[in-house]
Amino acid sequence: MVGAVLCAAPAFAQEAAARIGFVNTDRILREAAPAKAAQTKLEQEFSRREKEIDDTGLALKTASERFEREGATMSESQRQARQRQLMDQDREFQRKRREFQEDLNSRKQEELQQIIDRANRVVKQVAEAEKYDVILQEAVYINPRLDVTDKVIKALNAGK
Repeated sequence: MVGAVLCAAPAFAQEAAARIGFVNTDRILREAAPAKAAQTKLEQEFSRREKEIDDTGLALKTASERFEREGATMSESQRQARQRQLMDQDREFQRKRREFQEDLNSRKQEELQQIIDRANRVVKQVAEAEKYDVILQEAVYINPRLDVTDKVIKALNAGK
């Protein structure tokens, strides 16, 4: 009986030595070609709207400054009408800016999720190919020799 336990101990020790890896998701989202391509795609998709909103904001600022300068020379009814008009324009500007930000954030999340899903598939492929037992994405400290981020980025860039 003791012999069986002694023979099983080395086998158990070998089984217990798990192969562990780590992947830095932030680095993948900054450095991988698909992440950079998604960022460029979003910039192209939203640049026209962003410029329109910026132009509208500048026009509103200019109109407000002109009102500040000329308001004293206007009649009370003109001043109130102009003030109401500026308030309506500002409200519309704020609404468009909020919608733009919501649309941009929504699209960023869509693109981000696609990249994360793809990266997770690549991490799984690396883990299976190199016989890792576990690959972590979050850790307080990680020994650099356990980091497989470069392999994942390389595989993502290669289009796997």
